[in-house]
Parts: sequence; structure tokens; C-alpha cells
Amino acid sequence: MSSHLILASNSPRRRDLLRLAGIPFEAIASNVEERVGPGESPEQYVRRLALEKAENVAGRVTPGAYVLGADTEVEVDGQVLGKPESPEDAARMMTLLSGRAHRVITGICLLGPATRLQETVTTLVVFTPLTDSEIAEYAHSGEPMDKAGGYAIQGLAAKFVERIEGCYFNVMGLPVAAVYRLLKESGWKASSVLRPER
Repeated sequence: MSSHLILASNSPRRRDLLRLAGIPFEAIASNVEERVGPGESPEQYVRRLALEKAENVAGRVTPGAYVLGADTEVEVDGQVLGKPESPEDAARMMTLLSGRAHRVITGICLLGPATRLQETVTTLVVFTPLTDSEIAEYAHSGEPMDKAGGYAIQGLAAKFVERIEGCYFNVMGLPVAAVYRLLKESGWKASSVLRPER
């Protein structure tokens, strides 16, 4: 049984989380357009993208490898907040999130030899109320620009997070425990364990 795991992502946060967990992998970026389909719920959207990303990379690698696809989105009032297109767009998102709860939803898909496993993980995040100056300062910090929902819980926005319910790592972009469970269910076994970098 192959133990070669490929992460279908260019996300530095997902790579860091797998390394932190000691799961050996190779990363190959997927080429998938990220756009919500008509009538698609946030859960359907992340599941579809996770599958498409995994399939996109699986079609370019040696058969028999395990390929992990993932997509994380922030949802508030049924609206999916993707990555901001500008500081002004980031400020709009932070205004929407200020002083209230939102959901962070990640779809994961593991493709392998005779395997197709999918799961959706949701974490509730509550932001403290933000002032206009706090929003403007954060929006122009540069941090929001490649983040779903316009923020990184492990970065400058940590001070805005009043509480969470669910998996913290999911908010970073990869629910590691769920990924590990799918790997075990699939029959994947690491040939070696990576040690976390210090």
C-alpha cells in the first residue's frame, strides 16, 4: 500500500499544520477556479472545491498516491466571504464580522487507492466589537489579503477573537484531527514520521 501523501494546495498554513502533526507529505498546487455556484450552500461549495482540487492534482501524479484536497471559507448570514480583493474589501469583511459570530467551514477530500473520503468541519468564531480605526489598521496591514474571510486567527487578528467553538486548526485552514482520521480510515500508513520544526 502506498504511503505517499500529496497535499493539493499551495497554502503555507496547511503545509505548516501537516508538518506540526508529523505527517509526511509533498505539496502540489491545484489549478481550480474558486467560485460559488448558483444555489450552492457554503457546505456544498467547500466539499465540491476540496474534491475538485484533489482530482486536479491526482490526475497529474503517479497512480496509487493519496491526494488531500481542502477548501476553507468563512460564512456569515449565508454569505461566503472569500479572500479580499483589496484593503477596502478586507475592511468590508471585518465590518461584517465585528461583534458577532460567524462560521469557518472546511471541506476535505482524500483520494487514494480505491478511496474517496470526504468530510466537512465547522467551527464557530465570535469576534469582539471592532472600532473603525481597528478595522482600517488591520485591513491595511497586508495580512488579510490571502485569507478566507480576510483574517488569520493565528496572526494580528488573534486579539479580535473572543471565543471559538470547535477545531482551532480548522480556522487556520486544515482540521488536522479530521484529516488524520480519514488517513487512518483509508489504510494510509506513513513510512516515516516528520518531526516538528523548532
